[in-house]
Amino acid sequence: RTSQMALEDTQALTQQVQVKKEQVEKLLQHQEKLTQEAHERAQALEKTLNDLRQTQLHLVQAEKMSALGQLVAGIAHEINNPLAFVSGNLEFLKTDVANLLRFMVLYKSQVQHLSSELETAFYELEFDFLETDLPKLLRSLTTGSDRITEIVDALRNFSRLDESPIKQVNIHDGLDSSLRLLQHRLKGQPARAPIDVKRYYSPLFPSIECFAGQLNQVFMNIIANAIDALESDPNQTSTITITTSQLSSDWIRVEIADNGPGIPLAIQAKIFDPFFTTKAVGKGTGLGLGICFKIIQQHQGYIDVRSKIDQGAEFLITLPTDVLPADPAD
Repeated sequence: RTSQMALEDTQALTQQVQVKKEQVEKLLQHQEKLTQEAHERAQALEKTLNDLRQTQLHLVQAEKMSALGQLVAGIAHEINNPLAFVSGNLEFLKTDVANLLRFMVLYKSQVQHLSSELETAFYELEFDFLETDLPKLLRSLTTGSDRITEIVDALRNFSRLDESPIKQVNIHDGLDSSLRLLQHRLKGQPARAPIDVKRYYSPLFPSIECFAGQLNQVFMNIIANAIDALESDPNQTSTITITTSQLSSDWIRVEIADNGPGIPLAIQAKIFDPFFTTKAVGKGTGLGLGICFKIIQQHQGYIDVRSKIDQGAEFLITLPTDVLPADPAD
């Protein structure tokens, strides 16, 4: 009987253990399910955070380009109005000055005996000097007017607000416009010599369908970054080299290189991340290259960097010729 009771107790204990085991297994399954749900929620949260960052980048880019484009177009318009007045009247002024000089020369040659007052007036006027200097002065004014016209054209070409957003353009025009607008930074400064810009443009470079204003922003940003890098080492001869080439019938490449201090290998993988910057506080936001990356990506192209310390940096922009891009501001 004692053995029978012990067996019954053992069976009861075994059942209890089995029940506890099933409960533990259910708890473990529930915990595993909760862990999986937490992992999925963490992934969803990370994706949402990345989406928010991309949305913020898009908003900043769209607002920046809109404000910049409006500002550039407004400045170009305001300059163009008085410029048209000056340029138009310069031609009439040239004609009037030429006629006046011709008359004075003829008058002086025809009148044999000038009065003392006229002699004094001619002497004080320094007519011989004016006869040679006035045409030079008018030529200088015309050159300055033409230069302002080039700047206005560069501003219009950079903003492209008066054109269709998507247009077939020559990339060389955008590069030249960006260089014109950065000309004041390329000139010599008290602390450094002028920056030499070498352009090796492919003569067979095709036009492509793109958002020209967006690509001009990319060129402007990369060239400006190259100038910043060169200014950090003013003791060397500074050079920016721009090369264009056609890789195939479907792809083109723009290479923008400088001979500055270079980009450390440790941060090369981060330079296109939004808000990443190596510049001092107040000198940069870390948005420039991130926006460039997104613009090229939206054009279904690629942007890469190659750099070695003390050997400069080179940005390679590869773009398709026939694929219609999506709007980078979307």
